[in-house]
Amino acid sequence: MVEDPHTTLSVEDFAALRENLHEQRLFRQEQLQQLSDAATTRLDAALDRQAAAQTEVRVKLAASARMVLADVEAALDRMDEGRYGTCHLCRGPIARERLMIVPQARYCARCQQVREAGR
Repeated sequence: MVEDPHTTLSVEDFAALRENLHEQRLFRQEQLQQLSDAATTRLDAALDRQAAAQTEVRVKLAASARMVLADVEAALDRMDEGRYGTCHLCRGPIARERLMIVPQARYCARCQQVREAGR
């Protein structure tokens, strides 16, 4: 059986993706810490409208960072369990090109489109 180079991850690809995911995890953890620190330093100005708007933005940024961090950690878990690169829906391989762009991808491009269309 000939493996498709568009779906097959080399050892080097896998290592690069793991490193990318570790870097993303560190970035998101630092981002969440900075957002948390900023929130505590602005408590005294909570009545100020601008401070309230900034707090709302920080809350949304923190929620987004937590979601990405969870996706990154789930991808690292899949790597450790030998399930990385397999679509959660169709169980087919996720294209190498897709993983290189979105290393935390859970779904192949086709299934991702189906999921997004169903929203």
